[in-house]
Amino acid sequence: MPTGGAGPIKNHAAFIWSVADLLRGDYRQSEYGKVILPLTVIRRLDCVLEPTKGKVLSFHKRYGDRKDILISAAGVPFYNASPLTLQRVLDDSENVADQLRAYLAGFSESARDVLDKFRFEAQIARLDNANLLYLVLSKFRELDLHPDVVSNLEMGYLYEELVRKFSELSNETAGEHFTPREVIRLMVDLLLTDEPELHKRGIVKTMLDPACGTGGMLSVSEQRLRELNPQATLKTYGQELNAETYAVCRSDMMIKGQDAENIAFGNSFSEDAFDGEHYDYLLANPPFGVEWKKIAEVVKKEHTKDGFGGRFGAGLPRINDGSFLFLQHMISKMKRPERGGTRLAIVFNGSPLFTGAAGSGESEIRRWIIENDWLEAVVALPDQLFYNTGISTYFWIVTNRKNLRRRGKVQLIDARELFGKMRKSLGEKRREISPEQITEIVHLHGNFTESDRVKILPNEALGFLRITVERPLRLRWEVTEDTIAAFRANPKIDNLADEVRSALETGLARWGKEVYTDIKLATKRVIELLAGVGQRGLLLQKAILDSLAVRDPDAPPVTDDNGNNEPDPELRDYENVPLPGVSVTFEADPKERLTSIEYRTAVEDYMAAEVLPYVPDAWVAHTKTKIGYEIPLTRHFYEYVPPRPLAKIDAEIKSLEAEILAFLKEVTE
Repeated sequence: MPTGGAGPIKNHAAFIWSVADLLRGDYRQSEYGKVILPLTVIRRLDCVLEPTKGKVLSFHKRYGDRKDILISAAGVPFYNASPLTLQRVLDDSENVADQLRAYLAGFSESARDVLDKFRFEAQIARLDNANLLYLVLSKFRELDLHPDVVSNLEMGYLYEELVRKFSELSNETAGEHFTPREVIRLMVDLLLTDEPELHKRGIVKTMLDPACGTGGMLSVSEQRLRELNPQATLKTYGQELNAETYAVCRSDMMIKGQDAENIAFGNSFSEDAFDGEHYDYLLANPPFGVEWKKIAEVVKKEHTKDGFGGRFGAGLPRINDGSFLFLQHMISKMKRPERGGTRLAIVFNGSPLFTGAAGSGESEIRRWIIENDWLEAVVALPDQLFYNTGISTYFWIVTNRKNLRRRGKVQLIDARELFGKMRKSLGEKRREISPEQITEIVHLHGNFTESDRVKILPNEALGFLRITVERPLRLRWEVTEDTIAAFRANPKIDNLADEVRSALETGLARWGKEVYTDIKLATKRVIELLAGVGQRGLLLQKAILDSLAVRDPDAPPVTDDNGNNEPDPELRDYENVPLPGVSVTFEADPKERLTSIEYRTAVEDYMAAEVLPYVPDAWVAHTKTKIGYEIPLTRHFYEYVPPRPLAKIDAEIKSLEAEILAFLKEVTE
């Protein structure tokens, strides 16, 4: 919590927390926020509207529900046209619930939307049934939240403190909507601190979080920019799918005197509330591993729009993980470089780094980002940082306005060991990043120098050619017990009439011990066999040849009609060949690239060094080659630790054996 006004804010927070104690017994601790947060909002709005209440009522009587006129009369972006106030609600102690409902119904649409999303009506009934409504409401009436006592900025800090407390009490769900503040601070610092333009007097910037939860990222970003430049303005926007967390975020904006219309409700993928809009900064901590099956139709429709007419043109990830959909959605909101460009940061788990083979949706999305030179950095974070998961997480920093020294390169930062242990865990969160460690990580990013924690790679180092290595099919054709059994089990033979099948088997018995290693001779013999029983046809001919075929590494290769070796599917292998050091753009034709001299040479050199010395008859099926991208961050920071000397291990074993024998001796004596 900031130092300015910290005393009054803490006092107010303590008072509100004491009100929460009234709920004990009738509510679980994790449910306190369902009552306290909406009532804090209601009391703040009640205080803000008090000076203009008479004017609003007068205008409402004269002009009716004219939204523009009533907002103008209120002097803020919301109003309440009911003659009631919280004090007047409490004056009728016998009908507090009905009076409160009537009072809330008088709020303007934007305020009612927040209270509806809080589902506060259900809490009114619950409090009333428990005989707590009058008591709790009376306590809130004592709380002075008038703007001349608690400024919008201080009210924002107070509300965030309450949100944090209630989120920590609800560890089982906090991580879905609430990102630890030090994680957000690091994320925001990586986005903002290397931005010299932000120090200009009166600068105005915009930021969007398409999975804003309770709005913590937007709040911290705004606070951080104010620290960097008190004269700067950050206009924040967000969209949230969960109704209650949307209500928290939107009410936070209202409490701070900001435009609550900037916070939208709905699914960012299927109901893009900011279609066609672009921003200076974007950041998000989307839920990990969430499937997008329910909105698959909308997503696929966007994917198939001409070129990149839709937001998901680069590719579709697996149906059970929408992480890359969030990133593509965010990239679609970036300003064009000539209009200043955009920087964005997103929290991912490890899956987007490497999941998906070459040519898959995930790999194509990585290829699109990297070949467009948008991926600036990936930061590996400590595990156990978040409330509802202990897994490893990563920041991706993506921008279409890299500075000159970063162009054509990707920075990998290993911050996995930069953490401190918490004295008391909160759910899965057992570690935290200190302010000093945040400074260190930001310095590693800004310094852009290789070290034991930093690797700087050219874009093409993250790409590879997925080649298909074929080896010739080598067969012999013979009649044995095994091949006769295969003949009988072949479904194409099994479908024949019994007399035909029996005649063929009799003919095969006359095959004798002849062995063919030339497919033409074997085919000729099979044709003769079929003719002897009055049968013909390529499908039947092939079925018999397949049944009698036996793999033989010493047989000559089977060739097609053009004399080319047939590949053996059982010996087929795949290799990843590093991309040659040739910078390309995503728009380059993949077919032309794969047939270029540089790519062909890279494949041939790899084959000569890694494959042909061991299997000299192998070749590459060039038409099957695919371009893939992955970010093997862990591999680049791997340090080999040799095993302990055998003598030392042997000595330890002998020492343990002696200990065990001594214990046994004590037991048996």
